[in-house]
Amino acid sequence: MRVIVGITGGSGAIYAVSLLKALKELNIETHLVVSKMGEFVLKHECDLSIEEISKLANYYYNNDDFRAPIASGSFKVDGMVVVPCSMKTLSAIANGYSDSLLTRACDVIIKESKKLVLVPRETPLSPIHLENMLKLSKLGIKILPPIASFYNHPSTIEDIIIQFTGRILDNLNIENNLVNRWDGR
Repeated sequence: MRVIVGITGGSGAIYAVSLLKALKELNIETHLVVSKMGEFVLKHECDLSIEEISKLANYYYNNDDFRAPIASGSFKVDGMVVVPCSMKTLSAIANGYSDSLLTRACDVIIKESKKLVLVPRETPLSPIHLENMLKLSKLGIKILPPIASFYNHPSTIEDIIIQFTGRILDNLNIENNLVNRWDGR
């Protein structure tokens, strides 16, 4: 399996780190692209440099490199996740504005009818944000805000992050044991 992971400037870089670690443990090939603000947030929230985060992926591409394989529909990939997904990036994706490798890769995923999961990180949501999300949802893109579940009785922030990471994997149809699944009890 092959997955593209995009990281943008919304708060919640820890989810991207958790996802990359989980994909690595599952031996899934990852292709990473990070926006400039994504780099800033990774450093600010997780104290990770681009060099450190890129070691969690099989391949890393500069966000300005439109020659990268992930910019082409001929590149075979199973899906893509943008986590966190800033509202700027979400707007660019919703409107086909491919001004970076990250947004171009999303555009390719959509045109090739592959699975795209966006983890938007903003609150409150404006009508513009909601319209862009609705537009993308109608195209089959999964909009997965990082909202914690509490039926599993998390006792740490890590419990919340791991549970949500499992839900991202679920939405990519990747089997995992990270989700504490509801059993009705």
